[in-house]
Amino acid sequence: MRQRLAPLLPFALITLLTACAMQPEQTESPLLTQRFQFDFPIETSEADADPEAVTAEPTEQQLPEFADDQSYELPALADSLLERGFTLVGTPYRYGGSSRKTGFDCSGFVSFLFRKEAGIELPRSTREMINLDAPKIKRSELEPGDVVFFNNRGRGQVSHAGIYIGGDRFIHSSSSRSGGVRVDSLDDKYWRSSFMQAKRVLALAHNSSAIPTHH
Repeated sequence: MRQRLAPLLPFALITLLTACAMQPEQTESPLLTQRFQFDFPIETSEADADPEAVTAEPTEQQLPEFADDQSYELPALADSLLERGFTLVGTPYRYGGSSRKTGFDCSGFVSFLFRKEAGIELPRSTREMINLDAPKIKRSELEPGDVVFFNNRGRGQVSHAGIYIGGDRFIHSSSSRSGGVRVDSLDDKYWRSSFMQAKRVLALAHNSSAIPTHH
């Protein structure tokens, strides 16, 4: 009996190896490559509910045109502005600070990015910044690079600013207690209730010399 089966063994071995070679390799599904990916936590209750929302930021190709009649490319400006902003996440908060070395307060952080990446010199305080002659934007029409303003002290006046990054999130220098530069959600109860307005400051990039500055 063993002698009868012996000639069949090589054939069976070849068949087995061929079957193994034809099995599809088990690999993880590749994640969608995005231009902006966050490897830092977003400490908001809404963001924690959907882990995909943390990394699903728009690509450079997905950033819509801000204005059809502009001679410069606002999406490219927003791209570089936000990329530098993400490298500053974790920089400590410091009242009056306007550099990575010293730390940032909210307006110092916004001013730093617009000066370095868009060549726009902004006023140093949020009260002056919100009065810029830039297009006012509804929350439903926000685009990456828009400056968002808040009244987070309950006094009816602007007291905080950040930069919208897409996906109902914004980057800002929050406070010393909350870790300085970080990303938060506009849908978070605290920020939703204190949101005031937004402005498309990048629309001033072609005429930054007309922006008043105070030192």
